Amino acid sequence: MTLKQKIIIIISAVLLGILPFGLYADGWDTLQPYVLTTVLLCSFAALMLAHVSIVKMRRYQTRLEHSEERLRLSLWGSGDELWDWKISSGELYRSSSWQNPLAPVPQSSDFPPNQQHIHPQDLARVAQLLQDHLDGKTAHFEATYRLKTTDSNWTWVLDRGKAVAFAADGKPSRMTGTLKNIHQLKQTEEQLQLFARCLQNISDAVVICDTDFNIIEVNPAFSTLTGKQRQQVLQQRFELTLYPIAFMHDIRRSLQQNGSWSGEIREQRHNGDIYQAGLTFDQIKDEQGNISQYVAVFSDITERKQREAELSRLASSDTLTGLPNRAVFMQQLARLVQTNTEHALLVFDLDNFKKINDSLGHELGDSLLLALSQRLSSYSRYRDKLYRLGGDEFAVLLDQTNDLHFITTLAKELLGLINQPMQVNQHELAITSSIGIVLFPDDGADPQALLRNADTAMYHAKSQGANRYLFFNDSMNKQAVKRLQIENLIRHGLKEDYFAVYYQPKMDIVSGQLVGMEALVRFITPKGGVISPAIFIPVAEETGQIIEIGEVVLRKACRDVKQWIDQGLFHGRVAVNLSSHQFSLPFLCEQIDDTLQQTELPSYHLELEITEGTVMQSPPQAIETMKKLRARGIHLAMDDFGTGYSSLAYLKQFPLNTLKIDKAFIDDMNTARGRNMVDTIVTIAHNLSLNVVAEGVEQQEQLDMLRKLRCDVMQGYFYSKPLSGAQFYQFLQQQKQQRTKLAAVPAIL
Repeated sequence: MTLKQKIIIIISAVLLGILPFGLYADGWDTLQPYVLTTVLLCSFAALMLAHVSIVKMRRYQTRLEHSEERLRLSLWGSGDELWDWKISSGELYRSSSWQNPLAPVPQSSDFPPNQQHIHPQDLARVAQLLQDHLDGKTAHFEATYRLKTTDSNWTWVLDRGKAVAFAADGKPSRMTGTLKNIHQLKQTEEQLQLFARCLQNISDAVVICDTDFNIIEVNPAFSTLTGKQRQQVLQQRFELTLYPIAFMHDIRRSLQQNGSWSGEIREQRHNGDIYQAGLTFDQIKDEQGNISQYVAVFSDITERKQREAELSRLASSDTLTGLPNRAVFMQQLARLVQTNTEHALLVFDLDNFKKINDSLGHELGDSLLLALSQRLSSYSRYRDKLYRLGGDEFAVLLDQTNDLHFITTLAKELLGLINQPMQVNQHELAITSSIGIVLFPDDGADPQALLRNADTAMYHAKSQGANRYLFFNDSMNKQAVKRLQIENLIRHGLKEDYFAVYYQPKMDIVSGQLVGMEALVRFITPKGGVISPAIFIPVAEETGQIIEIGEVVLRKACRDVKQWIDQGLFHGRVAVNLSSHQFSLPFLCEQIDDTLQQTELPSYHLELEITEGTVMQSPPQAIETMKKLRARGIHLAMDDFGTGYSSLAYLKQFPLNTLKIDKAFIDDMNTARGRNMVDTIVTIAHNLSLNVVAEGVEQQEQLDMLRKLRCDVMQGYFYSKPLSGAQFYQFLQQQKQQRTKLAAVPAIL
């Protein structure tokens, strides 16, 4: 047997796990042929078996690699990350497939193992969930939290895992799981939550309907607005109960054509109350552009509408009487003029209403106007025709008539109704009125002209006596034009300094010496000469120009007196009249302070004269203002005492220095009644520790009587007319010379 054959037999025997007998003996040659054949056959079989095993192993390995590849691709496609945590060693394996991978986690004993990269606000929650799973309280570990990425940003992840191996004591030793990047999903979720919170908390009611207008969702504001609970309206058809079905059809048609509808509606709450809302309907479309839902938004405008109605009422009605006001009147008048409709306009006010206000107070005056408007409105022929223009002025507008008989009959009836005695605040008042009447188109072509001419007619009616009516004519218009010219002339005179100050001396009745003077305004134009105060002062009072005229007089008087004092010619006081407009100025005291400061005149050289009617407009306010003036050292005098219906109760409260007796009482001193009246005024003044000045003294007899009645001071033409500044300067020099002469005469013992 050859060496090659021996080697083959030995290898085969080893493979088969047998040792042929005689192997270690010298019996190779004695080995029988059949044995050799058997060995070879077994060897071949063993080789074939090994080959098959190797092939199977290779196939299994291939399938395993394919499975791993599929798993890897699946994880890559899902964006998940695998992790494997060996709890005992703290080793954490992670296979990131994210576009922005997480920061690497070093091996540590931290708990959780990626503690350093979990957001601080999420760490405690994640640790608790992980510990609950390790303690066997949960079947799986699942948590959402923020992890730090390699670019130091935070991303939301869904972390899921499970313990897969346990130690001998039963505690988990290994745990595996996945991390899923849910940052975009979380942002979407937060956005949806934000929208949900907005929908829940928005003050407007929101209703979502399907394509058949069945309600599928409402927000809490809907229940607040309508009083209906959510469960009551779900799957109910959206309807507006106060409108016909056709109204909803119009809304649906508009939605289909335009995609939206908006408007204001009235609807009934569950308890029966009516509310108003702004309603907006819009389409909601799906991704294919098909209508999937409709959304309606209600904005509660009930309070706004109520405020608008109230503002409209206030804007169109008089706050005191409730009658239509001047704005509504002008609109109606303009409408009649524009449509060229014949109509008559009656404008009237109450005679001497100012005196009622001054003597009995504005509150009673308001009550009187209210009672009068209620009386007139109770008659059907005045209803919807009566307007309050302002103050005590009213208007009646009669459309589609120019019938003089009807108009005069109505005017007489109106005067009769006004003249009926009226009980107001425990006072019985009998009032009269004056009515001015104009006809369209004869007496004016526009609303302003008609109203202006009616006012003119009313003033002329008033001048003819109480309780009269008068139709407008051209002569009235001429007088109105003249008044307008005077107003313009006053404005020009203020600009060009045409107003001068004249001074009328005040003389001590006993000694005959000059003790002061009254400053009087004069309007002197270059072309027209002197304009009488009786002409321009009433116009200035009506227009308010009297305030600026008063400022001019005060400034010029203080300047002149300061100059005469510095020259040693005068040491008394100058009296300046304050108009009612000036006296009611809120900054009067400051204005006087400025004038005295600019002219450097000491305040004790200034006396302010205030009419009785002025202070009686509002006695408490007047007293307050007068106290402020007295505190500055300014003297105060009441002018025209006895003509303003003043109360003695108020008179003793006024901080006055002087009482002036009106010229009308001085002129009446030739009668016993007149003398007694002056005597009474003087006695009252002295009892109140006031000086008495008699104005308008023109006769020696008047002066003698005043001396007997112990009057203190007089002024009037008997002694001197009002003098210009230059003339009064000469007068002061004469007074100084007379005093010098008297001082030079030796006293007779």
